Amino acid sequence: MIHPTAIIDADAVLGENVEVGPYCVVGPGVVLGDDVVLKSHVVVRGPSKIGRGVQIYQFATVGEDTPALAYEGEDSVLEVGEGTIIREGVTIHRGMANRGIQKTIIGSNCLLMAYVHVGHDCIVGNNVIMANNASLSGHVEVGDFANFGGYSGVPQFRKIGACAHIAGMSLVTKDVPAYMTVAGNPAWAVGLNLEGIKRRGVGSEGRQALKQAHKLVYRSGLRVVEAIAQMNELRAEHPEVDVFAQSIEASDKGIIRGSGRGD
Repeated sequence: MIHPTAIIDADAVLGENVEVGPYCVVGPGVVLGDDVVLKSHVVVRGPSKIGRGVQIYQFATVGEDTPALAYEGEDSVLEVGEGTIIREGVTIHRGMANRGIQKTIIGSNCLLMAYVHVGHDCIVGNNVIMANNASLSGHVEVGDFANFGGYSGVPQFRKIGACAHIAGMSLVTKDVPAYMTVAGNPAWAVGLNLEGIKRRGVGSEGRQALKQAHKLVYRSGLRVVEAIAQMNELRAEHPEVDVFAQSIEASDKGIIRGSGRGD
C-alpha cells in the first residue's frame, strides 16, 4: 500500500493496512497507526504519533518544527488521535520546550478542513471541527466538540471551552466559556450555542439550567466571581452547568463579554 514515489525514513514505524500515496514524505520518529491513509504529497515530520484511522489529504504538513523564534531545535512531539481527518493544505506544528509543554495534541475524531493551522503546544480536544482557514496560535486549549467557522483566528494562550462555537471570520481576543457562541472582530459573546447543546444530547432541564447560568454571568450585572458563586446549586445538579462554570474559573485571560464591542 506504499506508492513507489513515497519517501519513508527507515526510522518510521507503520502499522497494519497503512496507505501512503504518491510523493508523500514520512520522516524519522513518525509512528503511523493502523489504517492511516496519506493521500498524496503529504509531509509528516517527527517525533509524531498518528492514531489509528487518521486520514491526511494532499499538501498537508503535519509535525513540522514550529517557526516560533524561541524554538531552539529541542525535542518536541505531536500526537493526533484516532479517526481524525486532516484535509488539504493543513499545517500542524509540534510543541517546544521553551515556555511550552513540548507537545501538540490533536484529539480523536476531529475534522480539520482545508488550510487550517494549529500552532505549537496547542491542546485540541475530541470531535473538534475547524472550517477552512481557521487558525490557532501557540498554546491554545480547545475543549471537546468545539467548532470554528472559516477564517476564524485565536491568538496565543487562549482557552476555548467545550461545545463552544466560533463564528466565521471572528477574532477571539479572550477566553470563550463552554457552550458559548462568539462572533465578530474582535469577537463578542452572542449567547449560548443552543443548537450545539441540543446535538450533544442535553435535555430540556439541562438546557434551562444552562440558560440560568448564562443569565447570571452575562445578564445579571454581577461580577464574574459573584455569578459563579450564585450557581453552586445549579452546577451541583447539572453537569453541563459545572462544565460551563469550570471553563470560566479556568480562564486567565478573562472571558469574552456580550456587549458587541469586544470588551
